[in-house]
Amino acid sequence: MTRAQSRTDIGAVDVLPLVRLAGVTKRFGQVLANDGISLSIMPGRIKALLGENGAGKSTLMAMLAGRFQPDDGHIEVAGERVRFASPREAIAAGIGMVYQHFMLVENMTVAENVLLGQEGGFVLHPAAMRRKVGELAERFGLGIDPGARVGGLSMGERQRVEILKLLYRESQVLIFDEPTAVLTPVEAESLFTALRTMSAQGKAIVFISHKLEEVLSLADEIAILRRGRIEGEFLASEIESPSELARRMVGRDVVLDIKREAVVHGRQVLDVRHLSGPGLDDVSFDLKRGEILAIVGVAGNGQQQLVEVVCGLSRPDSGEVDILGQSWAKFFQSRDWKGALAWIPEDRAGLATCRTLNLTDNLLLTTRQGFAQGQWLERARARETAKGIVREHNVQPGNIEAQAWQLSGGNLQKFVLGRELYREPRLMVAEQPTQGLDVSATEAVWQRLLEARKTAGVLLVTGDLTEALTLADRVVVMFRGRVMGLFPVTDTAQVERIGSLMAGLKE
Repeated sequence: MTRAQSRTDIGAVDVLPLVRLAGVTKRFGQVLANDGISLSIMPGRIKALLGENGAGKSTLMAMLAGRFQPDDGHIEVAGERVRFASPREAIAAGIGMVYQHFMLVENMTVAENVLLGQEGGFVLHPAAMRRKVGELAERFGLGIDPGARVGGLSMGERQRVEILKLLYRESQVLIFDEPTAVLTPVEAESLFTALRTMSAQGKAIVFISHKLEEVLSLADEIAILRRGRIEGEFLASEIESPSELARRMVGRDVVLDIKREAVVHGRQVLDVRHLSGPGLDDVSFDLKRGEILAIVGVAGNGQQQLVEVVCGLSRPDSGEVDILGQSWAKFFQSRDWKGALAWIPEDRAGLATCRTLNLTDNLLLTTRQGFAQGQWLERARARETAKGIVREHNVQPGNIEAQAWQLSGGNLQKFVLGRELYREPRLMVAEQPTQGLDVSATEAVWQRLLEARKTAGVLLVTGDLTEALTLADRVVVMFRGRVMGLFPVTDTAQVERIGSLMAGLKE
């Protein structure tokens, strides 16, 4: 194939791709993750990569970023075939990826983090380092103080440091995987402005997101993966609405405009009064059966510490926490496996499940007491229960012998939710329940959480404001361990201030 033949047809752009994937295939044992994918990534364009959980997006980008190598097909950079043995080789070729979990040294400055590992980087005087990084940040519209310590930065500012690291290495292709998951709305809009600036200066951007409104507002081009294959490629301007984009992605209508039927509020299931301790400062709120209370805020502002106290992993330092009418200490002395507290952790693959156990054994992680007869475990009944959960919640591939790591994030989350609902809780803690899930899986999880409030109070910890305002009765906004606001979602004046409250601005 000549270089002229490798040009993209999308939008009739007569420019050579910066990167081209040609017939790329990747297998993991019997699982075909990517099946003969061909894709062009153009300079000066933002390409959104969409697909349901398990469609193969992460695997495809991991190959492009040098974490995996293709089994078949090849990758071209500037028309030349390449084979990356490591992410370092991909970065050297001008391809970098910004991950959700940042890899920064907190006690170093922004400039020191950007130049860390660069030849001759620390030979520069600190003032020269700051000047060099400051000029780079200004060029791409990434407002940040090069002399600031990373440990004192917000999540949005830390993300800018990760981007600057790649720009300093002269990356021409930047891959963003769910980049707004840890950002406030204001920070997300600042990121989009920076991405548009990078694109205007000739960088190629690959943007992976399940937030379809973001995709339509940002992307020039959209590619959809389904079952490891490219299902379609088109211009974002061809799509009229998020619902149309969801239909193209999933193959059916997906309605995320969930109708919340009124549910009568019952007894109080959680009462937190003046809770303080590591990461928490005088936190107070309550929760009743029939209610969903959303805790919103940028990651790292006390939500994790609050969840650990409510779920029994950490003892309250000061203040009081009552659960289902009992003090914290009494509740966790002898809580029942059923009809009490259920927790859906944010880390569905590492904490909620055991990667190398099959679905039956993962069911038993939190329900073992319900299948124990003296010294014996009723595994046959557990298997039937696991099959029922898989059927009821449409967990794919539908095989209870599958190990947890073999399921996509969305399917694993549906199984965890089904397992915890099987316990018939009166208090459910759902921590980032749809983070990283596609619209179809999100729809299923939302419906289940709304059903759960008929018999339970639901504490929903989320960074997704759409999710919070769609599902919750009331919202608690947290910043640096403090409650900045607590109000019903019907209070439109307060709802409009959520972004400011998440950033710590009271007025």
